Amino acid sequence: MKKAPAKKTSTRVEEPSDHLARLSQALRDRRRRAHLSIERLAELSGVSRSMISKVERAEATPSTSVLSKIAVALDITFSDLLAEQEEQEVVLLPARVQPVIQDRESGFTRRCLSPILPGRGIDWVLSTLPSGATTGELSAHRRGTEEYIYVLTGTLEASVGQATHRLEAGDAIFFQAAATHQFFNPGQGDCQYFLVIDSSRLRR
Repeated sequence: MKKAPAKKTSTRVEEPSDHLARLSQALRDRRRRAHLSIERLAELSGVSRSMISKVERAEATPSTSVLSKIAVALDITFSDLLAEQEEQEVVLLPARVQPVIQDRESGFTRRCLSPILPGRGIDWVLSTLPSGATTGELSAHRRGTEEYIYVLTGTLEASVGQATHRLEAGDAIFFQAAATHQFFNPGQGDCQYFLVIDSSRLRR
């Protein structure tokens, strides 16, 4: 009996790119798609007009807090600001092309592990927070957005609303992200953790 031929899948390896340039183009495209001026986006996000303008011209690397505020104002996810890819059955993301955003002051790093596909609402991020560093206050998401965290190494303090929770390596936490939140590393070494932001219910 002959075996059925294996189903072919569409696999694509992304080419290396300038992440800041991609971010700048994506922000400009998203803002225009929403029919917002830079001034109006500044009002909605609480981010200065000059900062938004510099990011759109690839003259400044925004902090995670700034990106969070802009994403919420545009009603999109963090990863959406890194530009969409075409729909594929399989998307391979080699380490060298995974978008990485780093805060210059704190050293806080976010590596995006999930492909940015149209119609999706899942962000999977590998975050590294240096000792004594904080993410700063992150904007509340739309009601229905959920976040999941799993700590790989180190210690993490997660403040959600008025409550603060301490997590050690191996611990996990889930919370509704409709409240402001921030993360702090009180430990002696880096804290590395997986973060999943699920806004898929908002896209149904």
